[in-house]
Amino acid sequence: MEYRQLPHGSENERFSVLGLGMGGIQKAPDVEIEQVIRTAVDHGINFFDLCGGGSSVYAPFGRAIAGQREKVFFQLHFGAVYNEKGEYGWSRDLRQIKETFAWELETLGTDYADFGFLHCVDEVDDFEKLKSSGILDYVQEMKANGKVRHIGFSSHSPSVAHQVLDTGLMDLMMFSLNPAYDLEQGDELGIGSTSERAGLFRRCEAEGIGISVMKPFHGGKLLDAKTSPFHVAMTRYQCIQYALDRPGVLSVVPGVRGMDDLNALLGFAGAPLEEKDYSVIGQFTPAAAMGNCVYCNHCLPCPAGIDVGLVNKYYDLTLAGDAMAADHYDKLTINADACTGCGHCDRRCPFHTKQSAKMKEIAAYFRAR
Repeated sequence: MEYRQLPHGSENERFSVLGLGMGGIQKAPDVEIEQVIRTAVDHGINFFDLCGGGSSVYAPFGRAIAGQREKVFFQLHFGAVYNEKGEYGWSRDLRQIKETFAWELETLGTDYADFGFLHCVDEVDDFEKLKSSGILDYVQEMKANGKVRHIGFSSHSPSVAHQVLDTGLMDLMMFSLNPAYDLEQGDELGIGSTSERAGLFRRCEAEGIGISVMKPFHGGKLLDAKTSPFHVAMTRYQCIQYALDRPGVLSVVPGVRGMDDLNALLGFAGAPLEEKDYSVIGQFTPAAAMGNCVYCNHCLPCPAGIDVGLVNKYYDLTLAGDAMAADHYDKLTINADACTGCGHCDRRCPFHTKQSAKMKEIAAYFRAR
């Protein structure tokens, strides 16, 4: 299992690139929920999102992590609440949110949450209500008291996400991310143009804001040719790898309904690169996205030894204001200067990016810095 460091976190806050969402597991028996969590942890998964699965999920989850709390990290959402039947809902009522958070910690058998999330901040009004109701202040208070280690938020909207990031309080953003959304082929939750979404992800990496990914399979639609907006089925592994290659992403958090779903994911870490290659999306990329490097490295191996995707990523991040990205580029053993212009990458790029010309552009940029 690969692990990625939370930029604003301590040394031990390293998250498995494959996480799990509990939003669809509430119908499974308690014993199966416990089995899912224990099996996941045994296979190196240490990152979980607990939103939306119903109140029945918390007790078995707490039992599963008992005695190994230090091994796992999870997100609790300040705004996700549950009615007397245990059904999920959301609220902006501070009293209800305080009561829910206290109940969550008690039921989970812990005295802190790794992430206290502002829940579902999709509209400007959502963010304003979180501030005016005192919920944002409360999350900050919980962080000051040690009951929340980090503050984050979930959103589907790039423009609103930028406003939340402007507060300077966030360490993690949970965002809907998949090829359909990024290529403007999704549903009403795929908000923002291709360039707007890419710009948000680059900002997060430049500012050290980690991203946890929700909806990596577009609600399962990408896994079936009949429901995919591209009319071509992708695999789970392709979708996960696509998300992991976006700037800023730390962990992809697909939902699971039970052991069958978990077993379908567990082979990801050891799968060969060929099974994770998502370059098939180049066949249905809209014209607006053509010519842009998505860091997939389908063009490799480069005869000159250049890691083409990484060079492009460091360049894009440097342009976004990430000084560390420029330093990382400078430390590459082989950089864009090594390009011979052979055209190998140009012929192989599924997005029709003229990488040989791009290498000259990037080399000239960094020489002039």
